[in-house]
Amino acid sequence: MAHRCAVCGKGAQAAHNVSHSNRKSRKWQEPNLQPVHIVLDGSPTHARVCTRCIRSNKITKAA
Repeated sequence: MAHRCAVCGKGAQAAHNVSHSNRKSRKWQEPNLQPVHIVLDGSPTHARVCTRCIRSNKITKAA
């Protein structure tokens, strides 16, 4: 399952793990996605939404 927000499209970003000797290895920073029940186009559905979208009320939670 892809790490992508259903509302804003935020996805994973590439970054580096940096050791004390400054050697770099690849890592991925993934968004904090939460499974929620939301109302999308008038019908309730499940979606994976980032916490920023939940906090800023970009979604309407289903009852």
